[in-house]
Amino acid sequence: MLDFLYFETGRRLNVQQEYKRILVVDDEENARVALSKILSHDGYDVSTASNGQEALNFLRSKDVELIITDLNMPEMNGLMFLRELNRTHPASNVIMITAYGEVESYLEAMTLGVFEYINKPVRYDDLKKTIDKIFKTV
Repeated sequence: MLDFLYFETGRRLNVQQEYKRILVVDDEENARVALSKILSHDGYDVSTASNGQEALNFLRSKDVELIITDLNMPEMNGLMFLRELNRTHPASNVIMITAYGEVESYLEAMTLGVFEYINKPVRYDDLKKTIDKIFKTV
């Protein structure tokens, strides 16, 4: 189900996007695959992980310029993932996406260095603007 992303009909994706590596971390397979396909179509090199632990394992052998992670995941939720990420990869750029945005999780995520905290449903154009801001500094 693609309920977390809204698309403007007829919008043509920019396939001339500079090649950047993004890791999408989400336990919901449909959300993970949909976001991966959209970002790949827009010219990004996208890898995926189904939870924080899988993402950390991936990052042991590969580098990425951006991590887009869900907050609520089994095994290791987004905040636990961020804490460990800060220990192992402190300079990581992270966007956190959640359907369950609460003030406490927002404040903790921002304290842990999240670049942006976005509530679902996410409009791709808004996400793209945030990604562009991050990549201007990378």
